[in-house]
Amino acid sequence: MTEKHKLTRAAELETLSVFRKFVETVCAKTGIDSHISFDLQLSMDEACTNIITHGYAGMDPGSIILELKVDPDQVLMTITDFGHPFEPREAPLPDLEAPLEQRLAGGLGLHFIYTVMDTVDYKADEEGNRLYLTKRINRAA
Repeated sequence: MTEKHKLTRAAELETLSVFRKFVETVCAKTGIDSHISFDLQLSMDEACTNIITHGYAGMDPGSIILELKVDPDQVLMTITDFGHPFEPREAPLPDLEAPLEQRLAGGLGLHFIYTVMDTVDYKADEEGNRLYLTKRINRAA
């Protein structure tokens, strides 16, 4: 059985704690373990921080829509905004081999998302910018 959960809030840094609690609550309610919940919260936090600081840059802050679709074997988290589009696949990944003093600031958020999520997809059109993040669930039988 598929369960859908949705929350819309203003694109403000204060919203991040509300979204984290939402993800934590949905995971607890649907029997998703704390490790997967952490990965979802980390990915959401990184993506939404980028939306708030970069996606709505130079614009009035709009909204962010956070949706969780929980299936028996995976969670699909969709994050929608209406700011400037940003294609994550075009962003340079950080050089983790470089000494700290030579690394460029930023870029670790996308690295974290790609590391902890099973799939990452993005679509921007007249309906908004949508980031699709999937995490498989390994439930005990």
